[in-house]
Order: sequence, then C-alpha cells, then structure tokens
Amino acid sequence: MKTSPVMKMSPAGLLSLVLCLNLSAGTSGHGPDVLVVVPEGSEAILPCSPTNKENIVRKLFIWNKDGQKEVFFYDAGIDSTNGRSGQDEQFRGRVFYFPNQLKNSNASIVIRHTTTADSGDYTCSFPRLQPEGQIFTVKLLVGAAPEPTVTNLNETKDWALLQCEVRGAFPEPKVQWRNRAGNILHAEEPKVTERGGRFYVTLQTTVNRTDHYQCVATQEEINHQTHREIFVHLNDQLIESCLGVGASIGFWFSGVVSLAAVQALCFAAASIRRRIKKRSRRRENKNNEPALPLKEPGTEDRNNIEAGSK
Repeated sequence: MKTSPVMKMSPAGLLSLVLCLNLSAGTSGHGPDVLVVVPEGSEAILPCSPTNKENIVRKLFIWNKDGQKEVFFYDAGIDSTNGRSGQDEQFRGRVFYFPNQLKNSNASIVIRHTTTADSGDYTCSFPRLQPEGQIFTVKLLVGAAPEPTVTNLNETKDWALLQCEVRGAFPEPKVQWRNRAGNILHAEEPKVTERGGRFYVTLQTTVNRTDHYQCVATQEEINHQTHREIFVHLNDQLIESCLGVGASIGFWFSGVVSLAAVQALCFAAASIRRRIKKRSRRRENKNNEPALPLKEPGTEDRNNIEAGSK
C-alpha cells in the first residue's frame, strides 16, 4: 500500500488527530458533529469514522464541501491523490488521508495550507455502508488574525488622537482601546469594511493622560486575541508626574533634598522642552519663508552716506 505524505506528521499533529478521532467516535450521523478551528496557513484535520467501526480499506467514502465541491474521493484504493478526476480545483494537491488507518475505520482527511476560503461545512459520506447512507458533518473555521497597527494621528500638550487598524481579519474582530490598567476607553464608532471575505476595522480614541495604551482585537469564534501598544507622553502630565515624584522625595528625604528644589528642576525641564519645540517650529517656519529680494548695487553705500550726513 502506498505511503501518504500525511503520515509524516509532527507530534503536535498526531495529538490533534487523536483528539479529533475521539470527537468523531461519538458522531450520530445527523447535524454538525464536529467543529474544527485552525489558524490560516496551518493543517486542518477533519475527523470521520463510520458507526460500525469496520475495516474500510475496500469501501467507498466521499468528502464534499457545502454540498457541492468534491474535496476527496476514495473507493477501494482509488482516490483523489492518484490521478482520479473530479476533485475541485480548490483542494487539488492539498488534501490527504491516512491509508494505514483505514483498517481501523478512520476516514479522516487533512487539508494543508488552509485559507479562510476553506471555511465551511464538510460532509463525509459512506454510500454503501449499513445503516444505509451514513453521513457525518464537520464544520471548519479557518481564522485570519493579523496584529493591529497603532498610530498617533495628532497631539497637543493636552490630548492625543490615537488610531488602531486591523486589516484582513476573519472572522470579524471586536476592537477596543484600553489603558495600562486594562480599562476600556471611550472611542468613536468603529469603521468596518469587508473585502474578499475579510474584515478591515479602524477605531479612533482621544486620550488626555500620559500612559501606555493598547489596541486589543478579539475573535471569540477562534478563541484568539492579539494587541499592539503605544506610549503617549503629554506635557501637562509630565509636570504633574514630576511634582508627584518631588512630593515623595521631599517627604522621605526632607532635610537632604527640598521639595522646592525638586519642583524647580521639574519646571526647568519642562521649560527647556518647550523652548526646544519653539526653536524647531521657528526653523521650520524659516525654511518655509520665501527668499528676500536682492538689493540694488550701491543701495547700502548710499544709505550709509545719507545716515552720516545727518
């Protein structure tokens, strides 16, 4: 009997297979028997085993998706991997079975390099087995879970406008802004668009404190959560924080360092920062100013002579 490439699986893959087979052992042949959830790009094991647990080496079983597409066909040693026509193009070269497990009534298949387009309802049927026409259903959900990107769109000394984007996720994620303590922040209504079965979400919020902020994307259907962090440093909060530190130092080290001295250092640091910003803005404005017109030859000398005569 030929050897399927699927048999060369990692220990984690074999463990997944065992778990799937345990689930399929309780199938009744009615309704969605098993839910399989995997991240995009991984392998998905779809479990199937007839109720009588007989040897199916010489039997017929067929896998279909959404009641239309042929995913895999096996009939007494003839299957979709050895030249049989009829398999849908979407699954060609990506679906394998376990030939050494057929004697144990295992008709499971593996779909490699999964994409979100593979999500759907799969049926595994045994047209010639008794009881007649056994059909088992597996629901596959392939999730795409990209990390968010965060941007500080605008900032003053009092507030900052933050934006979070999640691009190409499936299923649709729930996106939230949170502060360092984990509290959910008030934000604008998220903008959600869908393209090619994937969701693109943009969420903005305005913050007015120096803190670490997180954009959190949650996909409950695939039990997945990811986040991205950004640090916002506002001027007023810098002074407030500095004064708080100064008060603590003055309390614990009174007699060595005075509170007034620490506060003076705080205000000096803030003042220096403001002056640096002003100089930067002046340089920018100067660079943007139009060039002054050239003076006529001799104009400067005439002006000097007139000034001397006066």
